[in-house]
Formats: sequence, C-alpha cells, structure tokens
Amino acid sequence: MITALLDAGPMVALFDPASPAHAHYHALLGARRTPLRLHTTWPCITEAAHFLSAPRRWAMLLWVAEGGAMVFPFDSMHLVAMLPLMQRYTESPRTDMDLADASLLWVAGETGVRVVLTIDVRDFHRYRLPDGRAFEIL
Repeated sequence: MITALLDAGPMVALFDPASPAHAHYHALLGARRTPLRLHTTWPCITEAAHFLSAPRRWAMLLWVAEGGAMVFPFDSMHLVAMLPLMQRYTESPRTDMDLADASLLWVAGETGVRVVLTIDVRDFHRYRLPDGRAFEIL
C-alpha cells in the first residue's frame, strides 16, 4: 500500500469529467488499481469544493466522508509552521504558495510521506521536504 498526499486539483479532476486530467485520476483513483492510502487537508478539500459545482461538489465531499481520503488534522497553532513555508516559496504573485500547498508540505514534513497527487507539477517540483528530498508526483 502506498501512502500519498492528495492535492485539490486531482480531487477536482476525479469528479469533473470535463477536466483534462479526469481520465488519469479516474484510472488511478476511481478503479483503485494502484493501492493508495490518501491523505489530504481541509484547505485542499475547501479549494476543490470551490472549483466544483453542485452536484459534483457534493459527490466529492461524500467521497471524502466515506473514506476516499483521510483528512490530516491540524490546529491553528500549526499555521505558525506553515507561514514560513508560504513565505519561502512565494517569489512573486505568479509563484505564490497557497495554504493548501503549504498544508501538504507541512504534512509531508510531519509524516515523511513524499508521494503526492497533484496537477501543480511546476510548484511541487520546487518544494522540498525538511530533509531536502523532492516529492514524487503521481
């Protein structure tokens, strides 16, 4: 079983057939051909819900509620650790690290999980775990 972090983009793609990445993530997650244990965060879920319209939004939320992805908990005090990440990886408005990405990078640091499902390949290629390792992107 592979443990992987789940960004907002693949959640949107999984539930939006019009997404260019739908077929990829549907094959990877929909059929569960690859045994994956998925972890995400509330900022990622919120971002995905923002981009999905009803009833696709509801289907995604139900999928999470039924165990499609485990939500890694964090408290407001953990924002103190995420803020420096956002500052480090914000070089311009174009490369602004958002809270969803910062939360996944923080979870990776807490757990050592370095496999991530994301459409934001450019950003996740430049992010580094505390030990300097790069993410493996699915």
